[in-house]
Amino acid sequence: MESGRAVLLIADIGGYTEYMSTHRMSLAHAEVNTARMLDKMIDAAPGFDLIEIEGDAAFLSRQADDGDTDAAVDDILDAAVAMHRAFHLERRYVAANLCPCNGCKGAADLKLKFVAHVGDVAIQTIRDRVKLVGIDVILVHRLLKNPVGIPEYVLLSEELYRTGEDAMRGPVHEVEPELEGFGPVHAYFVDVGDLDGSAAPLPAPSLGGRLGRTFAAAGKGLPYMVGLKEYRAAASAG
Repeated sequence: MESGRAVLLIADIGGYTEYMSTHRMSLAHAEVNTARMLDKMIDAAPGFDLIEIEGDAAFLSRQADDGDTDAAVDDILDAAVAMHRAFHLERRYVAANLCPCNGCKGAADLKLKFVAHVGDVAIQTIRDRVKLVGIDVILVHRLLKNPVGIPEYVLLSEELYRTGEDAMRGPVHEVEPELEGFGPVHAYFVDVGDLDGSAAPLPAPSLGGRLGRTFAAAGKGLPYMVGLKEYRAAASAG
């Protein structure tokens, strides 16, 4: 088992539980559409390694070098903006396709939030799968439970924020969540919209794109509909 210091980033789709539980008749398309959005998000952050897909979230990491905390915060904010735009573009395509099911139309209600931390991790490789373990991995996951009052944001741990404060952009807000096993901690967040406010508007889906995604959703959802594949929600329930 190796160990080292790492920048930890979780991109979490908000509204996923309601999306999957409310639209039971459209679970096949909801599952396929969520996978497409996660895939586009991950592709948009090439500077980070994907550690694991955790249901509705992508857990990513990169090595943290000594003294690079300003660069780490810069990288996190850049990755968050790119992933946010990729998510919303794919979400727009999904919601605009010609399939009338709730698994497609309901995608328009999904949001994306980020939490980030820097800390010490141990690296485990089990059957060619890399996992990160350690108290800092637990902390970044616990930060998902926080009192931030907006749906889309980037939340930084106090350690990450204090050492990379000069790299922050836009209005910064402080919260003090009570985390299980850690007690009250300080964290700092920015609205993703403030980070991405000057970017060009997302392109509108073309008719060809809408048709292509309609047939793609139908084709990829078929194995679930006929029982050849299981939904991740059902598979993880046991």
